Amino acid sequence: MIAKLIIDKKREGRALGSAEIREFIEGFTKGEIPDYQMSALAMAICCRGMTERETADLTEAMMRSGRCLEWNLGIPTADKHSTGGVGDKLSLIIQPLAAACGVAVPSLTGRGLGLTGGTADKLETIPGYNASLSLDDFQKVVAEAGVSMTVQTAEITPADKKLYALRDVTGTVASIPLIVGSILSKKLAEGASTLVFDVKWGIGAFMKTKEDACELARALVSGAKAAGRKAAALVTDMNTPLGRAIGNANEVAEALDILKNPANVIKRADVALCVEFSSLMISLAKDITIEEARELCREKLLDGSALAKFEAMVKAQGGDLEKFNKLLTQPRSKFKIQAMKSGVISAIDAEKVARAAFKLGAGREKATDTIDPLAGVTLDVQVGDKVVTGSPLATLEKSGGPDGLESAAAELLKAFTISTSAEAIESLIFERIV
Repeated sequence: MIAKLIIDKKREGRALGSAEIREFIEGFTKGEIPDYQMSALAMAICCRGMTERETADLTEAMMRSGRCLEWNLGIPTADKHSTGGVGDKLSLIIQPLAAACGVAVPSLTGRGLGLTGGTADKLETIPGYNASLSLDDFQKVVAEAGVSMTVQTAEITPADKKLYALRDVTGTVASIPLIVGSILSKKLAEGASTLVFDVKWGIGAFMKTKEDACELARALVSGAKAAGRKAAALVTDMNTPLGRAIGNANEVAEALDILKNPANVIKRADVALCVEFSSLMISLAKDITIEEARELCREKLLDGSALAKFEAMVKAQGGDLEKFNKLLTQPRSKFKIQAMKSGVISAIDAEKVARAAFKLGAGREKATDTIDPLAGVTLDVQVGDKVVTGSPLATLEKSGGPDGLESAAAELLKAFTISTSAEAIESLIFERIV
């Protein structure tokens, strides 16, 4: 009856009390409140919304449903969260770069589902890499290497895991309070004292409009600050894929290439974005100016320190980069697409590129599906590049035989818009929220 009264109260648009939210989440986590009542409350929240205070209470209740980590490493801790995008391998650069600048980076990441790739899936293409560490081992790797990227365990925010499964099937995913509660509860339980958010907008993002992305970014920053953390967000463009590689192993290879040869690409929009996110983390965590942080981040990227941190993390988590390099030489089926006319690349539709990579096996439709580590797309052009008829646009590849390559290529060809003129993308940042 108490659960029903809480549902009724939110359905009527009234604010829930802190104790009501806490007790409802506790009851749901323990199995005392059934799924159908949690689903009803989620729908009421989706329709009626929540105040900042309610959202903060929901976040805290979900965070405290499991284990919360504490860090006593003698240096600040920081992490970056992305809402996900196409070709988004930026965490593979940002987190080690921040660690190279003197902060510890405990990063609980995720696996991909649907068109959005998961950082854990990318890292697991490195033979031996363990992306499913226990929390104790996670803490050991952070202490040893300065950075660790592993998936959330069952000990972290079990309430969120149960609730997300219900939201996915009840049409309640698109709710700012519920999104904030889900993202922030995990990041707060992770224990980092500084949190920076990459909230993407556009064709290839969960948030399709700038306005919605900005609303989510403000809510995440506000919620993190309410929980006593330093926080900031960048709202970034996800209409065009990030970088040139879209897949899993090929994204790791591109990230490694950037870390090994930063001077060649440091002015590229996606690499500049990596520097900016790392700078935000360092500026907040170490309480220095953003200009000082940028200078430090560029220095540590260019002198190889960020690469060394990535290699240390991979080794500490059992990965073998020599075997990964051999993986990249394995035979695979390939298909190249070419420009059908001359002109300038004015757009590359991120969602269409993601769908082509997904068709080849780079993603999973169900959590139990197996990913082809070699499947993916490599772009030969970027927005602003000039092409002539027959110029290479992209290469599709997959393990095994050529089945599915041509149909995926037809999907991919639709992603490219060739016009008479276009400007290259100089910055991916739409708005800063601090």
